[in-house]
Amino acid sequence: MKNSLKVERAKLNITQQELADKINVSRQTINSIEADRYVPSTILAIKISNVFNTTVNSIFYLEAED
Repeated sequence: MKNSLKVERAKLNITQQELADKINVSRQTINSIEADRYVPSTILAIKISNVFNTTVNSIFYLEAED
């Protein structure tokens, strides 16, 4: 699974730490998601999409090999 989290953060001009604080996770969690080292839970993905006022599918998407 890939994501556009870094792009979405840039649109709102918020840091990894600011996003982490909004959804009560560590900055390292946000970094790991952006680097495709960690796939968030459904609940976490929904919290992230709510911050950006968009759908989960607009931030997280499958690649052909997934």
